[in-house]
Amino acid sequence: MVTVGVQNGFARVVAVVAAIGLLVLGIWAYAAPQSFFHNVATFPPYNRHLIHDIGAFLTGLGAVLVFGLLTADALFAALAGVAVGLLLHGGAHIEDRALGGRPSDPYVLSILGAIVAVAAGARAIAVRRAPRA
Repeated sequence: MVTVGVQNGFARVVAVVAAIGLLVLGIWAYAAPQSFFHNVATFPPYNRHLIHDIGAFLTGLGAVLVFGLLTADALFAALAGVAVGLLLHGGAHIEDRALGGRPSDPYVLSILGAIVAVAAGARAIAVRRAPRA
């Protein structure tokens, strides 16, 4: 029978490795979409905004794992990671606004990302102020 400590250690190792991989791929796709397309996502035709979206989502997933590793509060980790993804997604719509989409997309995504980030901050404060058992 596997002990809880071994299970927890395995889960943490997997989370660290996955977080690193997701963050590396996500940041690469977001920062250098042409390079990411030619080296990883070779599914023509090239679409800069789609690669930016992939970068935003992968980075957000990696951030969820990082925040999950740094805190025991699942709601904070989820909110903080989602905020990262949404804010990057909003940024992609700002950068790629000439490529299409709705004119409201950059604003809606950025405002939603900011609201989720504020909620993550509020959750962090609430957890910190909660009485210890």
